[in-house]
Amino acid sequence: MSSPSPTIAAAIRDGAARLAAAGIEEPRREARLLLAHLLGGTLADLLRDPGAPVPDPAAYQALLDRRARHEPLAYLTGHREFWSLDFAVSPATLIPRPDSETLVEAALAASAAPSRVLDLGTGTGCLLLAVLHERPSAFGVGVDISPAAAALAASNARRLGLAGRSAFLVADWTAPLAGRFDLVLANPPYIETATIPGLMPEVAAWEPARALDGGADGLDAYRRILADLPERLAPGGVAVLELGMTQAESVAALARTHGLAAGFLTDLAGIRRTLVLRSTSG
Repeated sequence: MSSPSPTIAAAIRDGAARLAAAGIEEPRREARLLLAHLLGGTLADLLRDPGAPVPDPAAYQALLDRRARHEPLAYLTGHREFWSLDFAVSPATLIPRPDSETLVEAALAASAAPSRVLDLGTGTGCLLLAVLHERPSAFGVGVDISPAAAALAASNARRLGLAGRSAFLVADWTAPLAGRFDLVLANPPYIETATIPGLMPEVAAWEPARALDGGADGLDAYRRILADLPERLAPGGVAVLELGMTQAESVAALARTHGLAAGFLTDLAGIRRTLVLRSTSG
Protein backbone atom coordinates (compact mmCIF):
# COMPACT_ATOMS: atom_id res chain seq x y z
CA MET A 1 0.00 0.00 0.00
CA SER A 2 1.44 3.35 -1.04
CA SER A 3 1.89 6.11 1.52
CA PRO A 4 -0.44 9.11 1.28
CA SER A 5 0.74 12.19 -0.58
CA PRO A 6 2.19 14.90 1.65
CA THR A 7 0.26 18.11 2.07
CA ILE A 8 1.46 21.29 0.45
CA ALA A 9 2.64 22.60 3.81
CA ALA A 10 4.56 19.40 4.60
CA ALA A 11 6.08 19.27 1.13
CA ILE A 12 7.34 22.84 1.45
CA ARG A 13 8.75 22.15 4.94
CA ASP A 14 10.56 18.99 3.85
CA GLY A 15 11.69 20.53 0.58
CA ALA A 16 13.16 23.53 2.36
CA ALA A 17 15.08 21.22 4.70
CA ARG A 18 16.42 19.30 1.69
CA LEU A 19 17.59 22.48 -0.04
CA ALA A 20 19.06 23.95 3.14
CA ALA A 21 21.14 20.81 3.64
CA ALA A 22 22.48 21.28 0.10
CA GLY A 23 23.56 24.86 0.84
CA ILE A 24 20.87 26.61 -1.20
CA GLU A 25 20.17 30.19 -0.11
CA GLU A 26 16.55 31.02 0.73
CA PRO A 27 15.59 27.32 0.76
CA ARG A 28 11.98 27.84 1.86
CA ARG A 29 11.31 30.38 -0.85
CA GLU A 30 12.82 28.13 -3.50
CA ALA A 31 10.94 25.06 -2.25
CA ARG A 32 7.72 27.04 -2.58
CA LEU A 33 8.61 28.32 -6.05
CA LEU A 34 9.39 24.82 -7.27
CA LEU A 35 6.11 23.48 -5.93
CA ALA A 36 4.14 26.37 -7.42
CA HIS A 37 5.82 25.68 -10.77
CA LEU A 38 4.95 21.99 -10.56
CA LEU A 39 1.32 22.73 -9.73
CA GLY A 40 1.03 25.43 -12.39
CA GLY A 41 0.08 28.11 -9.90
CA THR A 42 1.52 30.96 -7.88
CA LEU A 43 2.86 31.30 -4.36
CA ALA A 44 -0.49 32.79 -3.39
CA ASP A 45 -2.23 29.65 -4.66
CA LEU A 46 -0.14 27.51 -2.31
CA LEU A 47 -1.19 29.59 0.69
CA ARG A 48 -4.88 29.25 -0.05
CA ASP A 49 -4.97 25.55 0.76
CA PRO A 50 -1.79 24.40 2.53
CA GLY A 51 -3.50 21.21 3.68
CA ALA A 52 -4.22 19.98 0.15
CA PRO A 53 -2.25 16.92 -0.98
CA VAL A 54 0.55 17.27 -3.52
CA PRO A 55 -0.72 15.42 -6.63
CA ASP A 56 2.71 14.24 -7.84
CA PRO A 57 5.19 14.10 -4.94
CA ALA A 58 7.73 12.13 -7.00
CA ALA A 59 7.92 14.92 -9.56
CA TYR A 60 8.44 17.44 -6.77
CA GLN A 61 11.23 15.34 -5.30
CA ALA A 62 12.87 15.18 -8.72
CA LEU A 63 12.87 18.98 -8.93
CA LEU A 64 14.31 19.23 -5.42
CA ASP A 65 17.04 16.76 -6.31
CA ARG A 66 18.02 18.79 -9.34
CA ARG A 67 18.07 22.05 -7.36
CA ALA A 68 20.10 20.35 -4.60
CA ARG A 69 22.71 19.66 -7.28
CA HIS A 70 22.76 23.44 -7.80
CA GLU A 71 21.01 23.42 -11.15
CA PRO A 72 19.72 27.00 -11.39
CA LEU A 73 16.14 27.61 -10.34
CA ALA A 74 15.43 29.47 -13.58
CA TYR A 75 16.44 26.44 -15.64
CA LEU A 76 14.06 24.28 -13.60
CA THR A 77 11.10 26.62 -13.99
CA GLY A 78 12.08 27.75 -17.49
CA HIS A 79 11.45 31.43 -16.75
CA ARG A 80 13.04 34.54 -15.25
CA GLU A 81 11.64 38.03 -14.83
CA PHE A 82 13.69 40.90 -16.24
CA TRP A 83 12.58 44.52 -16.58
CA SER A 84 9.15 43.36 -15.32
CA LEU A 85 8.86 41.12 -18.39
CA ASP A 86 8.70 37.33 -18.34
CA PHE A 87 11.49 35.63 -20.29
CA ALA A 88 11.81 31.96 -21.13
CA VAL A 89 15.31 30.69 -20.36
CA SER A 90 17.23 27.53 -21.20
CA PRO A 91 20.72 26.10 -20.63
CA ALA A 92 21.66 27.60 -24.01
CA THR A 93 21.60 31.09 -22.49
CA LEU A 94 22.78 33.01 -19.49
CA ILE A 95 20.05 33.66 -16.95
CA PRO A 96 19.08 37.38 -16.97
CA ARG A 97 20.45 39.20 -13.92
CA PRO A 98 19.02 42.23 -12.12
CA ASP A 99 22.43 43.93 -12.52
CA SER A 100 21.90 43.98 -16.27
CA GLU A 101 18.87 46.22 -15.85
CA THR A 102 21.44 48.97 -15.28
CA LEU A 103 22.42 48.53 -18.93
CA VAL A 104 18.82 48.96 -20.05
CA GLU A 105 18.51 52.11 -17.93
CA ALA A 106 21.69 53.50 -19.46
CA ALA A 107 20.55 52.69 -22.98
CA LEU A 108 17.19 54.39 -22.52
CA ALA A 109 18.85 57.45 -21.02
CA ALA A 110 21.50 57.67 -23.74
CA SER A 111 19.26 57.06 -26.76
CA ALA A 112 15.85 58.67 -26.47
CA ALA A 113 14.45 57.68 -29.87
CA PRO A 114 16.56 55.02 -31.60
CA SER A 115 15.34 53.75 -34.95
CA ARG A 116 17.66 50.72 -35.23
CA VAL A 117 18.99 48.76 -32.25
CA LEU A 118 21.64 46.02 -32.30
CA ASP A 119 22.13 43.52 -29.46
CA LEU A 120 25.38 41.53 -29.61
CA GLY A 121 25.32 38.18 -27.80
CA THR A 122 21.58 38.45 -27.33
CA GLY A 123 21.01 35.25 -25.32
CA THR A 124 17.40 35.30 -24.16
CA GLY A 125 16.94 38.63 -25.94
CA CYS A 126 16.24 40.32 -22.61
CA LEU A 127 18.27 43.48 -23.25
CA LEU A 128 16.99 44.09 -26.76
CA LEU A 129 13.38 43.24 -25.96
CA ALA A 130 13.36 45.39 -22.83
CA VAL A 131 14.55 48.35 -24.90
CA LEU A 132 12.03 47.66 -27.69
CA HIS A 133 9.30 47.42 -25.06
CA GLU A 134 10.18 50.97 -23.97
CA ARG A 135 10.87 52.39 -27.44
CA PRO A 136 7.85 51.46 -29.61
CA SER A 137 9.23 53.11 -32.75
CA ALA A 138 12.47 51.09 -32.75
CA PHE A 139 13.40 47.96 -34.68
CA GLY A 140 16.03 45.62 -33.23
CA VAL A 141 18.45 42.95 -34.41
CA GLY A 142 19.77 40.37 -31.96
CA VAL A 143 22.90 38.37 -32.78
CA ASP A 144 24.14 35.22 -31.05
CA ILE A 145 26.62 32.55 -32.07
CA SER A 146 24.38 29.89 -30.53
CA PRO A 147 21.48 28.78 -32.77
CA ALA A 148 19.55 27.62 -29.69
CA ALA A 149 19.97 31.02 -28.04
CA ALA A 150 18.88 32.93 -31.15
CA ALA A 151 15.82 30.69 -31.47
CA LEU A 152 14.91 31.23 -27.82
CA ALA A 153 15.26 35.00 -28.18
CA ALA A 154 12.96 34.92 -31.22
CA SER A 155 10.46 32.89 -29.21
CA ASN A 156 10.59 35.43 -26.39
CA ALA A 157 9.97 38.20 -28.90
CA ARG A 158 6.84 36.41 -30.10
CA ARG A 159 5.60 35.83 -26.55
CA LEU A 160 6.08 39.51 -25.72
CA GLY A 161 4.40 40.76 -28.90
CA LEU A 162 7.65 42.17 -30.28
CA ALA A 163 8.32 39.76 -33.17
CA GLY A 164 7.23 42.34 -35.74
CA ARG A 165 9.93 44.76 -34.58
CA SER A 166 12.81 42.36 -34.14
CA ALA A 167 14.99 39.86 -36.01
CA PHE A 168 17.54 37.38 -34.68
CA LEU A 169 20.65 36.14 -36.45
CA VAL A 170 23.13 33.35 -35.77
CA ALA A 171 26.53 34.98 -36.20
CA ASP A 172 29.93 35.60 -34.64
CA TRP A 173 29.49 39.10 -33.21
CA THR A 174 29.24 41.67 -36.02
CA ALA A 175 30.71 39.44 -38.76
CA PRO A 176 27.71 39.42 -41.19
CA LEU A 177 26.51 42.96 -40.53
CA ALA A 178 26.87 45.87 -42.89
CA GLY A 179 24.38 48.43 -41.60
CA ARG A 180 24.64 51.07 -38.91
CA PHE A 181 22.63 51.35 -35.72
CA ASP A 182 21.54 54.18 -33.46
CA LEU A 183 21.97 52.01 -30.36
CA VAL A 184 24.23 49.00 -29.79
CA LEU A 185 23.84 46.79 -26.73
CA ALA A 186 26.18 44.06 -25.49
CA ASN A 187 26.66 41.94 -22.40
CA PRO A 188 29.64 39.94 -23.66
CA PRO A 189 31.49 37.13 -21.88
CA TYR A 190 33.95 38.89 -19.56
CA ILE A 191 35.06 36.40 -16.93
CA GLU A 192 38.72 35.40 -16.94
CA THR A 193 39.08 31.78 -18.00
CA ALA A 194 41.05 30.72 -14.92
CA THR A 195 38.45 32.08 -12.49
CA ILE A 196 35.41 30.30 -13.94
CA PRO A 197 35.85 27.06 -11.92
CA GLY A 198 35.76 29.11 -8.73
CA LEU A 199 32.40 30.72 -9.45
CA MET A 200 29.28 29.61 -7.60
CA PRO A 201 28.26 26.16 -8.88
CA GLU A 202 25.00 27.42 -10.38
CA VAL A 203 27.15 29.44 -12.79
CA ALA A 204 30.31 27.40 -13.25
CA ALA A 205 28.64 24.02 -13.71
CA TRP A 206 25.40 24.95 -15.46
CA GLU A 207 25.47 28.21 -17.43
CA PRO A 208 26.98 28.09 -20.95
CA ALA A 209 30.77 28.49 -20.82
CA ARG A 210 30.81 30.31 -24.16
CA ALA A 211 28.68 33.07 -22.65
CA LEU A 212 30.97 33.39 -19.61
CA ASP A 213 34.54 32.93 -20.82
CA GLY A 214 36.21 36.18 -21.81
CA GLY A 215 39.66 34.68 -22.34
CA ALA A 216 42.79 34.93 -20.24
CA ASP A 217 42.23 38.56 -19.23
CA GLY A 218 38.45 38.65 -19.72
CA LEU A 219 38.71 41.15 -22.58
CA ASP A 220 38.65 38.99 -25.72
CA ALA A 221 35.02 39.75 -26.61
CA TYR A 222 35.47 43.48 -26.00
CA ARG A 223 38.40 43.52 -28.43
CA ARG A 224 36.25 41.94 -31.13
CA ILE A 225 33.27 44.21 -30.53
CA LEU A 226 35.17 47.48 -30.16
CA ALA A 227 37.24 46.96 -33.29
CA ASP A 228 34.12 46.99 -35.46
CA LEU A 229 31.94 49.29 -33.39
CA PRO A 230 32.86 52.56 -35.19
CA GLU A 231 31.55 50.97 -38.41
CA ARG A 232 28.33 49.84 -36.75
CA LEU A 233 27.37 53.12 -35.08
CA ALA A 234 25.22 55.57 -37.02
CA PRO A 235 26.13 59.26 -36.73
CA GLY A 236 25.21 60.29 -33.22
CA GLY A 237 24.79 56.67 -32.22
CA VAL A 238 25.65 55.21 -28.83
CA ALA A 239 26.82 51.82 -27.59
CA VAL A 240 26.15 50.49 -24.10
CA LEU A 241 28.22 47.55 -22.82
CA GLU A 242 28.06 45.64 -19.57
CA LEU A 243 31.35 45.34 -17.65
CA GLY A 244 32.90 43.02 -15.13
CA MET A 245 33.51 44.44 -11.67
CA THR A 246 37.13 45.53 -12.29
CA GLN A 247 37.17 46.10 -16.03
CA ALA A 248 35.97 49.67 -16.42
CA GLU A 249 39.32 51.35 -17.09
CA SER A 250 40.70 48.52 -19.25
CA VAL A 251 37.68 48.44 -21.57
CA ALA A 252 37.46 52.25 -21.71
CA ALA A 253 41.12 52.37 -22.77
CA LEU A 254 40.43 49.85 -25.53
CA ALA A 255 37.44 51.91 -26.67
CA ARG A 256 39.51 55.09 -26.88
CA THR A 257 42.01 53.40 -29.23
CA HIS A 258 39.09 52.97 -31.64
CA GLY A 259 38.03 56.61 -31.48
CA LEU A 260 35.24 56.15 -28.94
CA ALA A 261 34.51 58.42 -25.99
CA ALA A 262 33.65 56.52 -22.80
CA GLY A 263 31.39 57.23 -19.85
CA PHE A 264 30.21 55.01 -17.01
CA LEU A 265 27.06 54.19 -15.08
CA THR A 266 27.25 52.52 -11.69
CA ASP A 267 24.94 49.81 -10.39
CA LEU A 268 23.21 49.80 -7.00
CA ALA A 269 26.43 48.60 -5.34
CA GLY A 270 28.38 51.55 -6.73
CA ILE A 271 30.28 49.40 -9.24
CA ARG A 272 30.94 50.85 -12.68
CA ARG A 273 28.90 48.17 -14.40
CA THR A 274 27.99 49.87 -17.67
CA LEU A 275 30.14 51.57 -20.31
CA VAL A 276 28.50 54.17 -22.57
CA LEU A 277 30.38 54.82 -25.81
CA ARG A 278 30.03 57.45 -28.51
CA SER A 279 32.09 58.13 -31.60
CA THR A 280 34.45 61.09 -31.40
CA SER A 281 34.54 61.51 -35.19
CA GLY A 282 31.99 63.06 -37.48
